[in-house]
Amino acid sequence: MTERTEGLLRELAPRVLGALTRRYGQFDACEDAVQEALLAASTQWPADGVPDNPRAWLTAVATRRLVDHVRSEAARRRREATAAALAGAPVISGVAPEQVPEADDTLTLLFMCCHPSLTPASQVALTLRALGGLTTAQIAAAFLMPEATMGPRISRAKQRIKTAGATFDLPPRSQWFDRLRVVRHVLYLIFNEGYTASSGVDLQRPDLVAEAIRLTRLLHRILPTDGEVAGLLALMLLTDARRPARTGPDGVLVPLAEQDRTRWDTDAIKEGVALITRTMAESPPGPYQLQAAIAAVHLEASSAAETDWAQIAALYRILERLSPNPMVTLNRAVAVAMTDGPEAGLKLLDTLETDERMARHHRLPAVRAHLLELAGDTAAAREAYRLAAKRTASIPEQRYLTERAKRLT
Repeated sequence: MTERTEGLLRELAPRVLGALTRRYGQFDACEDAVQEALLAASTQWPADGVPDNPRAWLTAVATRRLVDHVRSEAARRRREATAAALAGAPVISGVAPEQVPEADDTLTLLFMCCHPSLTPASQVALTLRALGGLTTAQIAAAFLMPEATMGPRISRAKQRIKTAGATFDLPPRSQWFDRLRVVRHVLYLIFNEGYTASSGVDLQRPDLVAEAIRLTRLLHRILPTDGEVAGLLALMLLTDARRPARTGPDGVLVPLAEQDRTRWDTDAIKEGVALITRTMAESPPGPYQLQAAIAAVHLEASSAAETDWAQIAALYRILERLSPNPMVTLNRAVAVAMTDGPEAGLKLLDTLETDERMARHHRLPAVRAHLLELAGDTAAAREAYRLAAKRTASIPEQRYLTERAKRLT
C-alpha cells in the first residue's frame, strides 16, 4: 500500500466512523465495522485502484459489515435495539456520494474517545484506533505490548463508553473546557511517546509523531480560535523540527546543545514560529502556548551559546505559576543553572526530591548529573548518570547516560 493511500485511509477513517455512528448509534459496533472496511481497502485498492469516491466505498463496505454483525449470532442479543436504526440502511450494491453525510464529526469522535470514564492509556489507544485508523496490531506495536493485551484494552474502553451511556453528540458547552483539555492532553501523550519512546530500542517513533501532528491539525482546523490547540500544534511542529538531528548515524542520542542545527527542519520551524507568534498575540497564554514559545526561543538561536536563557527562564516561571508540574520545575532548573549558575539550578532540583511523581523518573537524576557536571563535581555527576541509566527503559537513553558516566571516569 502506498503512503498516499495509507494517508487517505487515515483521513477518511474518522469521517466514515462519524457518519455510521451518527446514523446507527452503537459506537463499538460501528468502529469494528470501519476497521474491517479499512482492512478491505488496504488489500483491494492497491490491486484495483482507489475508487472514484473512496469515502462512499468505505461507507458502503462498513455498513455491510455492520449489517452482517447485527445479523450474526454474536449480535443476536442486540438485534431488537438496533433493528429500527438499521431498517433504513442504504443499499450496499452502491452508495451515491450524496448519501454520505458531509458533517465533520472529528471533534465529536475525539470527545467520545477521550470520555472521562476511560483511563489515559485507554483514551490514547482508542483515539489512535478510531481517529488514526491504526489497527490493534499497529497500536500494540507502538506501545511495545502484545496484540492480545491491546485488543482487550480497546474492547473494554468501548464497552465502558457504552456503559457510561455516552451518545454520539457533542457534550454540553459547560463540559467543553474539561473535555477539550483531556483531548489536548491525549494528543500530547501520543506525540511524546513518538518523540521519545518510553521503552525499546528506538529513541523515536516517527509514525506516532506524524499521527499526533495530523490529528492536532484536524482539531486546529475545527477550532481555529482555540489558543491552546494552536499552541499544542506549534509545540509539536517546533519540537519535531529537531528530530533529524536528535540521533547520530549509529542511533545514539545527541543532546540539544550538541545538535547540528543545519539539519533542523526549517519549514516546520517557520510554520511553528508563525503560528505561536500569531496565537500569543490573539489569545490569553496557556501551558501549551508557553511551551511552544520556549521551543521557539531554543530554535531561533543560531548556536547553543547564543540561546536566550534569561527569556527561557522567565517563560518557565510563568508556566510554573500557570500550570505547576514537577517536569516544568525540572526544566526551569536547567534554565536557572544557565542564567544564575549550576548551584542555583541544583538548589531548585532539591525541591523535587520529595515529590512522589519523580521518585522513579530517570529525568531527575539525569538533570542533576548534568548540573553537577557543570559545577565540576564529576564524581557525583557520574553516579547520578548511572542512576538515571538504571531508571529508564529506553535503550538509546540508557546508552547515552552510560556513555556520559564513562566520560567522567
